[in-house]
Amino acid sequence: MKEELFLPSRVNIKLSPGESLKIIRELQEMSQNKLSELTGIPQPTISAIEREKISIGVERAKVFARSLKVHPAVIVFPNWELEAA
Repeated sequence: MKEELFLPSRVNIKLSPGESLKIIRELQEMSQNKLSELTGIPQPTISAIEREKISIGVERAKVFARSLKVHPAVIVFPNWELEAA
């Protein structure tokens, strides 16, 4: 098929790192308590991060990423888009 037949996708929503963390966690059917057990990060801190009350930080993002089996950039930069060449 020809490339002209396809339109670029639209961005429907912008996600924060906390919202990205919550979505990934929920897609894996994991509770905040379970994520806390896996990461050693207290559940209230996870809750505050997901609500954007506390900044996630790079080191915490790495810890979450290991436990959720995703690249840290998926959490920290959920809205990253490559420029068209």
